[in-house]
Amino acid sequence: MRQPITRRQFVGRAAMLPAAAAALAARSHAAPAGRPNVLMLVGDDLGPQLGCYGDAQAGTPHMDSLAATGTRFSRAYVTQASCSPSRSSILTGLYPHQNGQLGLAHRGYAMHRAYPNLFSELHGAGYRTGILGKLHVRPTEAFPLDMSRQGAWWTQDMPEVQAEAEGFMKAGSDPFFLSINFVDPHRPYQHRAHGQPERLMTPFDVEPFPFLGLDAPSVREEVAGYYNAVRRMDAGVGRVLESLDRLGLADNTLVILIGDHGPPFARAKTTCYEAGLRIPMIVRWPGVTTEGADSHAFASTVDLLPTVLDACGIDCPPVAGESLRRPLRGDLGGWRRVLCGEYTAHGQTTYFPRRSIRDDRFKLIHNLVPELDNPVRGVDGGSSWTVSRDPALDGSRIREAYDTYANPPEYELYDLQSDPHEWDNLSGRPEHWAREATLRRRLVSWRDDTHDPTLDPEQLAALTARHTS
Repeated sequence: MRQPITRRQFVGRAAMLPAAAAALAARSHAAPAGRPNVLMLVGDDLGPQLGCYGDAQAGTPHMDSLAATGTRFSRAYVTQASCSPSRSSILTGLYPHQNGQLGLAHRGYAMHRAYPNLFSELHGAGYRTGILGKLHVRPTEAFPLDMSRQGAWWTQDMPEVQAEAEGFMKAGSDPFFLSINFVDPHRPYQHRAHGQPERLMTPFDVEPFPFLGLDAPSVREEVAGYYNAVRRMDAGVGRVLESLDRLGLADNTLVILIGDHGPPFARAKTTCYEAGLRIPMIVRWPGVTTEGADSHAFASTVDLLPTVLDACGIDCPPVAGESLRRPLRGDLGGWRRVLCGEYTAHGQTTYFPRRSIRDDRFKLIHNLVPELDNPVRGVDGGSSWTVSRDPALDGSRIREAYDTYANPPEYELYDLQSDPHEWDNLSGRPEHWAREATLRRRLVSWRDDTHDPTLDPEQLAALTARHTS
């Protein structure tokens, strides 16, 4: 689907195309009676490290229970493994290169303009809109809110989160849209003084994430901290869902649980690797989802806005995603067969533009400015990169993969069936030429269809100069 955003909008303020503007003006905000409430639960840096996704270390009974009463997407992805760009896609249904939120809001990045979004569309249709925790997308005036308690770290206090959520849910007769954005499991773990799980996991209780390929005391300590934060978030999810049940609202509330991207470790957050882009996505849509169902459809967070508006009976503006109603009902006819992602920047000094595409088996990553070194090594102060320099790893595939992470070639190709953690770059190997060529063409096609301005060498050069000068 072609989007109403031109390439030139990438570096300057943009206006919508006339046809799209006319379509938006003609849309009705009217929504039918009996409209469902919408509750969106977002974990900060939450990858699929949940029990219902097969992680035996997670200890997430409440999120597992939600999956048992709804549908779990096994192949769900964010658009970019960085907070603000990812959240911009969740809210607008557009990729970051379309809406302009290329990096973190508190580092000066912002969308081109006030695009239609979940808050604006639902508020315009008579919904009460509220947010707890991070919004982290600019311009803030794009998001009309009837209730707002933003900030991050207070959302570790789960009784307080529950009280705020419950107060909003029962405050009025109009249906509501409430977005609860837990700061967990974001770093720094050692600064968390309240809301801890009853029993904290220690470095002796955990095994490092498989995608790290590393084992060291510092890594285990960080992984234990991550799981403790996931468990705290799980307790908060349980409290909010308990309130929803007790208020008698569960049967008329669409519940969506996601992470904003993968864990804050090397080769995950701020990358296009699976550990960065793949997230949990659990949807409980009364009357549509089946209890305990699994969907293997490629789901993207650009699908969330059209899904919510579909559930609420509101016309959807032109976006990159599609409503998940059909795959939730098991209908995959005509559904996407590939899924794309991107990364441009986290902050000014962490610019490293790349685009990716995966099909059922293979993943291709195109590093757009390969002459640059990847400036992101120790993500959020983590030790994984330092541990990867251990001389004991000299000559190993683990060291080679970390070297590729730090200084990648223009293209990376991975067989996700035999190599799910992306250790061996197959790009350029003769036996994979045909597959790689096909994925390259399909990636360019997606970039063209979504008007990715970095297809224009002048635009890419200008963007690179702005970040590296």
